[in-house]
Amino acid sequence: MTEPIRPAATVVLWREGGTGPEVLMGQRGEGAVFMPSKFVFPGGRVDPEDLPSAGQGFLSPDCVRRLSQMVPEDAPMPGAIVAAALRELTEETGLNLAAMDRPSLRFVFRAITPPGRSRRFDARFLLAHAEGLEGDGDDFSAASGELSHLRWLPLPQARALDLPFITEVVLAEVAALVAGGDQPGVPFFDNSGTTPQFRRLV
Repeated sequence: MTEPIRPAATVVLWREGGTGPEVLMGQRGEGAVFMPSKFVFPGGRVDPEDLPSAGQGFLSPDCVRRLSQMVPEDAPMPGAIVAAALRELTEETGLNLAAMDRPSLRFVFRAITPPGRSRRFDARFLLAHAEGLEGDGDDFSAASGELSHLRWLPLPQARALDLPFITEVVLAEVAALVAGGDQPGVPFFDNSGTTPQFRRLV
């Protein structure tokens, strides 16, 4: 039986640290079915209760358009993807990203898990600056415990951790973006078929 591909959303939260840009990461438990013991960004699958209206106003029109490209007919709307990302961020870290007077999330990467894995996801990675957080960005007291060792890591230190391959690629992309670079479209590692494809959502 083919494992279904579940839509998912991830927040890559960053801030300026004492030695340069930092990202927020945590470690999955040893007993986790998907990517045990790996360091990851906060995120998870899109649930039915993630209503599109809850995520409105966080994305630019370009990001909304790109999130709507190359998706199946039953794909969640961009607002629902944002709502899931915000919910997972709050659940896994205890932090809340507030709506601002300008778009505060940027769609920067998409990847579909290859066949043969215990879980498969169509994951969208959304980049956000910590200036949009409500309260103390170092207070993880309300976190669910799903991710341990939550911490802000300088980018070189984060890239030296035991990471899933896609997380390594996302970190390289994020490093270029926060250094002032731009993207010629959002990178998309498409493993939905029998042959892996690399695409760009423009």
